[in-house]
Amino acid sequence: MIPTWSDWKRYPQPGRGGNIEAPISPGIYEVRYAQTGALYGFEAVDNLAVALAQLSAKSGRIGSWFGRRGVQPFPELEYRVCATTSRAHARTAAERMINLRSTWIAGAA
Repeated sequence: MIPTWSDWKRYPQPGRGGNIEAPISPGIYEVRYAQTGALYGFEAVDNLAVALAQLSAKSGRIGSWFGRRGVQPFPELEYRVCATTSRAHARTAAERMINLRSTWIAGAA
């Protein structure tokens, strides 16, 4: 079975509420900046919902020399997911997608 991507969805801003709509299953996620379409993250994971939820936690806070911590602004992002039956299938599909992109970019150049 060929895995298919979901539609692009707006990633919820931390602290403003909102839900991430992703299955609790292995798969691939792709996250991009909403304004430019530039890649923010792409990975094959065991649990899509958990992996996407952890993105906002990773960018959380930055430290300063004086010990105070400021909140780093979280960018406007969009995400899509591709569910698979196992992590091994997710890795294989991700490698194929990376190879297809590389081939397409090489042909376009």
